[in-house]
Amino acid sequence: MDEQEEVTIDGVSYRVDELSEEARTQVTNIKFVDNEIATLNARLAVYATARKAYENALRLAMPRSLQ
Repeated sequence: MDEQEEVTIDGVSYRVDELSEEARTQVTNIKFVDNEIATLNARLAVYATARKAYENALRLAMPRSLQ
């Protein structure tokens, strides 16, 4: 049996296929924005990792002080 797509708003679940056209449009908009946020978070993780690698490379490139 196919599972129906649901959306939960304010603790209440609704079947998407039973919503008005306007409400379904807003569900689509939310999905799009959620996907964009996930993409940006993934990019941010890549950039944070790269920054850490650059910091480590900088540490290695710095002159060592005499002890």
